[in-house]
Amino acid sequence: MDMRQSLNQTLHTSSNQPRIIGVADAPHYLVGAMDDKDNFIRLDEETSVQCVTSLAQAKQLLRRHRYQVAELEYQTAYDEMCGLSCTGNYKETIKL
Repeated sequence: MDMRQSLNQTLHTSSNQPRIIGVADAPHYLVGAMDDKDNFIRLDEETSVQCVTSLAQAKQLLRRHRYQVAELEYQTAYDEMCGLSCTGNYKETIKL
C-alpha cells in the first residue's frame, strides 16, 4: 500500500472533524480537529495543532490533506475577560 492510499484510508476512518479557529483581534488561526469528546486536537496528518496567519492558509493546509469541508469557528475572549456569561461562538461549516 502506498502513502497516498494509507492517507486516504486514514481520512475516511478518522472520526475527528477538521476545524479552523479564529480568535478576535488575534493575527492567526488555529487549525486542528475536534475529537468525539469535543476536544480540540491536532489533525491526524500533523504533529501538533497548526497556527497560520490567514484563513486562506488554513484552508490550503486542509486541502493539502484532502479535506473537503471544515468547521470555522470564531471566538472572543471579551465575555470571559469582563466576567459575562459566554454568548456562544460563531460557527459555520465551510467547503474547502
